[in-house]
Amino acid sequence: MLKPNAHYTELKDSYLFYHIAQKTKAYLDVHPGAHLYRMGIGDVSQPLCKAAIDALHTAVDDQAQESTFHGYMPECGAPFLREAIAAHYAARDVALDADEVFVSSGASDELGDILDLFERGSTVLIPEPAYPAYVDANVIAGNRIVHLPTGKAQGFLPLPDTKIEADVIYLCSPSNPTGAVLSRAQLQQWIDHANRTGAVILFDAAYEAFIEDGALPHSIFELPGARTCAIEICSLSKTAGFTGTRLGYTVLPKTLERCGQNLNAMWVRNRTTKTNGISYILQKGGAAIFTQEGQTQIKAQIAVYKRNAKILTDALNDCGIWYTGGKNAPYIWLECPGGMKSWDFFDYLLQNAQIIGTPGAGFGACAEGYFRFSCFGSVQETTMAAKRLKEVC
Repeated sequence: MLKPNAHYTELKDSYLFYHIAQKTKAYLDVHPGAHLYRMGIGDVSQPLCKAAIDALHTAVDDQAQESTFHGYMPECGAPFLREAIAAHYAARDVALDADEVFVSSGASDELGDILDLFERGSTVLIPEPAYPAYVDANVIAGNRIVHLPTGKAQGFLPLPDTKIEADVIYLCSPSNPTGAVLSRAQLQQWIDHANRTGAVILFDAAYEAFIEDGALPHSIFELPGARTCAIEICSLSKTAGFTGTRLGYTVLPKTLERCGQNLNAMWVRNRTTKTNGISYILQKGGAAIFTQEGQTQIKAQIAVYKRNAKILTDALNDCGIWYTGGKNAPYIWLECPGGMKSWDFFDYLLQNAQIIGTPGAGFGACAEGYFRFSCFGSVQETTMAAKRLKEVC
């Protein structure tokens, strides 16, 4: 008899955003027509930039002509996009071969799929607060999860613990949910630790485009030793508004080996077995992001979200509320005032200011008493939300 994957029964209910939706619906049922300031889910509001839109239109037209039509694309990514991404890294003094870049349908998909490279039952270290999908993907895979809690005293920045042994290490910088960014020295500690212990770092760099401090690393491959211990997973979702368009990429060095097996070669085999590649149209749109024109346009859009973050952090400063993030990330992680629990603060903001954020309790046990704001709304909405925040805090 077929036996389903029993690890699905070990998953905890994914109640966080469902519970937010239910509470929001209940409020609107009692207050029909009320205007809510939504700073919870991290979806973007700015449309795709002109360079991407023009490239997408051209690619659609290409598909209408026999001479320019494209069928199946290379499973690991079109050469024109892989080369554009490698050139983007080269501008930051990171040398990559184009075949070390793998085009994906986005970071969320890749963070789960990449586990195919590792033996089931591996020990996986997940610093918390953490993006919930890290945990769920590893539960489904049957891996042993070790949680590494962080806190206010360390600015919610994880550092290696020599007493903890792990095969795989998740790092997210800038962090979702906290917005905290690992310094070069802190990230170097993780690289040295991984090389010393034989662990592999899965480095989630989905928000690197928001880093404005030149002293902070955008890529783990800016640091020595990373090519023998790290895989970097990136996304155009928040960088260029591709949340609904779905495109990302993974950097997997050819120098990364474990137990005599080359992980780059393994991932080539995985992708050529399990995927038919990303569509020509989407890859042409993505390639436009890495042009000079595209980079200028997306930086202007990111500046809107950074302005939102400044508006919110100014309000928190006026209220005397502790927070991290905001400057180099699109998320702000704040301490709930008055010692409130995170769901109590959610209810308080909803009832008194019509503001919706995300309770920290949904990101791990150490996140209780904290709260996340997303900065992806309009400047007008964010300005009004900040005003209401100051009125109630």
